[in-house]
Amino acid sequence: MENRIYDENNGLWYAKQGDYYLPELALPPEEEKPIGIWGQRHLQYLKEYKQFVYLNLLTSGGLNEYLASVDEQAEGMFFRLVKEYADRQGVTEQLKAENQLLWVGKIQKFRFFLKSQLLRNPNFLL
Repeated sequence: MENRIYDENNGLWYAKQGDYYLPELALPPEEEKPIGIWGQRHLQYLKEYKQFVYLNLLTSGGLNEYLASVDEQAEGMFFRLVKEYADRQGVTEQLKAENQLLWVGKIQKFRFFLKSQLLRNPNFLL
């Protein structure tokens, strides 16, 4: 007997495992896109609290694209928050032109503060 057979009715291949033939199933191919910290955090959230959504995205082949989109949107929102926070604190383009080192230090401080707030409390944006 063969270890592998093809069923023309449904178009699936079956592999022999012991006394049974089991279908050889694979996830659809998915384009790999880089996923940053926000996409990874969202993936963790989906796995912990939205298992059904996670499994649907995983089996449909759209998980990576979805997480890349979430990451891109969150990164854009994060940069807008840093800019707004800097504007409120008086860190302007004029300061950048006059004293670049001071400007970079303040922007990095805002980025660190906002990222730490977001990582500790994901609802910080709401």
